[in-house]
Amino acid sequence: MLRLSLGSRLAIIIVLFGLTAIIAVALTAYRALNQDFQDILTEQQVYETQRFSTQVSQNLQTRVAMLEAFSTTLTDGKNLLPIDQIDAFLGRGSALRDMFSNGLLVLDERATAIAEDRYVPGRIGTNYADRAHFARALEDRESVISKPIIGRTTGIPLLSFVTPIESDAGDLLGFLAGSIDLTNSSLIPPDARRISKRQEAQFLVIDIGNFLYVESSENVDGIRPLPSPGEDPLIDAAMSNLGLGEVVTKDGERLIYATSHLERLGWLFIRAVPLKKANAPAVQSFNQFFLLSLIVMVIILPVGYLVTRSAMKPLDQITRRIRQMSATSDASTRLEENGPPEVRNLAMAFNHLQTERDAISQMQDDFISNVSHELRTPLTSMNGALKLVTSGVTGVLPEKAADMTQLALRNGERLQLLISDLLDFNKLRAGELTVAFETHALKFVIEQAIQANKTTAQERGVKLVEQCDSHLEVYTDAHRLRQILDNFISNAIKFSPEHGEVWIQVEKTETGQIRLTVSDQGKGFPEQFRARLFKRFAQAEAGSTRAFKGTGLGLAICRELTLLLGGQIGAYNDHGAHFWVELPANEPKQPSH
Repeated sequence: MLRLSLGSRLAIIIVLFGLTAIIAVALTAYRALNQDFQDILTEQQVYETQRFSTQVSQNLQTRVAMLEAFSTTLTDGKNLLPIDQIDAFLGRGSALRDMFSNGLLVLDERATAIAEDRYVPGRIGTNYADRAHFARALEDRESVISKPIIGRTTGIPLLSFVTPIESDAGDLLGFLAGSIDLTNSSLIPPDARRISKRQEAQFLVIDIGNFLYVESSENVDGIRPLPSPGEDPLIDAAMSNLGLGEVVTKDGERLIYATSHLERLGWLFIRAVPLKKANAPAVQSFNQFFLLSLIVMVIILPVGYLVTRSAMKPLDQITRRIRQMSATSDASTRLEENGPPEVRNLAMAFNHLQTERDAISQMQDDFISNVSHELRTPLTSMNGALKLVTSGVTGVLPEKAADMTQLALRNGERLQLLISDLLDFNKLRAGELTVAFETHALKFVIEQAIQANKTTAQERGVKLVEQCDSHLEVYTDAHRLRQILDNFISNAIKFSPEHGEVWIQVEKTETGQIRLTVSDQGKGFPEQFRARLFKRFAQAEAGSTRAFKGTGLGLAICRELTLLLGGQIGAYNDHGAHFWVELPANEPKQPSH
């Protein structure tokens, strides 16, 4: 085992661990799944039963509230309205009639019917004071809902609602009653039947006071008597005040049931579902898991060994280091040359590559520095001579010669700017650039930067806007800060639309730093370019067709200068590009190198 490579050892360990885990889970999965599904199914029955009973109670209360509101329209404050006006009001109450399928009835203070919204033979003039719910309404002067009753004149099962009609002084003037035909109407929410049917569940509503079925999931219409004790184990269990449990039917089927009691009607809601509904998902899940486990076992044995060897953690670490090397100029990245042979050899190769890379980078920096120094002096002389020629000191040039001289001067100045950038960047990287920290009025520094870029902005039709409190001060090197601001502002001018605005705003952060932000109204920088934004020679556009020419060193120099000044730098897009730099306020701090 010790002679095996790390990949081989990891592969063997993972294969053995996988097989052990699959076998252990397979032995315990069925029991756990079965119990979990059974608990979930029981909780579902309790929840659904309570939800449906609550909906029925809310439905009843809504009807009572509608009656109470309508009753106030049947009095002038002292007496009941005349019968013809009551009939008119009843005829207009279409919404109320929809809620009471057996109609509305107005009664006097002795509970004798005096008006109705639909004609029922013999109902007008009938006294209902002997009805239990009317007697309770007469005594309590409160709205009452009856238990299921048989209509006196209609002979059909009803649910009656009664609310008193009172004067402004609180005197009883009469009653407003509405009733529901239980043979043709249902208080049970429609989704209760749909859900129960979809889940193969039984849903029952029984009147425990009168031993009647009110609702049933069976296709039987109307109220009917409950079976005799012993005939239906589900009804017997529900009536024994057991809120939930299991019961076995006469056919030997095991049911999980739950009940909920609606006391105001004396109704009991029962919901039951076969226990096999709990076992079936458990069996199905177990079968799927077992099949998947077999497939995994077949795959993991031949393939897992090879895959694991190629996915060792040390190799991932080396990969990250290589990416870091390609993304940064850090010359100190080295790997420890230890571990299994594969990792040790790879680390040695990486370190050798890093050494070669550092040497090439140093050669590149030395070459750029030497060439820049050698070119700077003659280029300065050439540009000076060209300026004298174009200024007319040597005489007036022909038009074509003047154009060619101007072109040569512009290209010479661009080349001189490139050389200056290269020299400044090399000095920054070598730590040779010096800074002089002092406290400066920030508004004055910004105004100088705006003045220096004003001509370029006017040529492009861009307005420079400054927003800075005159009392703000910053502890920095004003010349180096000007370099940063000049670069930010010139870039913003380049990428601003014609007649756009460039804002230079200053604010104090919560940490006491001073943040300067230069914002344009252009398209912003590409998001995929964000990671390379402040690296040297990095430009969002590549090739000779770029819309804006430049050295690609400006933002890299800004970054190095910001670090030298002990600050932070960054950028973001928001309806244009926003470049910011944070520097210490009027407090001396050691600069970071």
